[in-house]
Amino acid sequence: MTGASASAAGGTGRAAARGGPLGKPAVPQGHTPPSTAGLWNIANILTMVRLLLVPGFVLLMLHNGGYDPAWRSVAWAAFAVAMITDLFDGELARRYNLVTDFGKIADPIADKAIMGAALICLSILDDLPWWVTGVILAREIGITLMRFWVIRIGVIPASRGGKLKTLTQGIGVGMYILALTGPLATLRFWVMAVAVVLTVATGLDYVKQAVVLRRRAGDRAR
Repeated sequence: MTGASASAAGGTGRAAARGGPLGKPAVPQGHTPPSTAGLWNIANILTMVRLLLVPGFVLLMLHNGGYDPAWRSVAWAAFAVAMITDLFDGELARRYNLVTDFGKIADPIADKAIMGAALICLSILDDLPWWVTGVILAREIGITLMRFWVIRIGVIPASRGGKLKTLTQGIGVGMYILALTGPLATLRFWVMAVAVVLTVATGLDYVKQAVVLRRRAGDRAR
């Protein structure tokens, strides 16, 4: 296969590993070529939308005292949109090589902002104990800072447990935002309990991975 045909195939895979067009260095197999995406791409726009939803969500959540079922339903819709965009922006950025410095910083901030706003509002309204909000926020903020701490020496990938934690948190918090009663109110308690356990367990796992990365980097430096 020639370099030109490798370029037509997207510059990845075995063809890209063999050589680039016009004698340019090939992209190593399994590596994504440097992004040339601008700020205004679909992934970043979805992240910006999620950030803009945060103040709107808070106003909806606390409107009319915070206990109006109708306004809580609208707040839930805003929260659901934010969670859905969270599922798509990162995937779009990776799939279409739209990763930017802005996205690397803004995406985790947007994730934590909407979840943090929901948790704090629920605790202010006495729907969720403050200790639950504290545990989740401490873990989320701490792991985000830790990722930035080790980013120069390696990347801590999202684990299956981490993804399950995010899904469980989203479902649990969403159920608390809605004015649920009866069996559904009991169910949301157990969903949130599972979310807290996964939050702590995956947080400890990420800390372990970060320590291993730093130790290996230290060994290589020596």
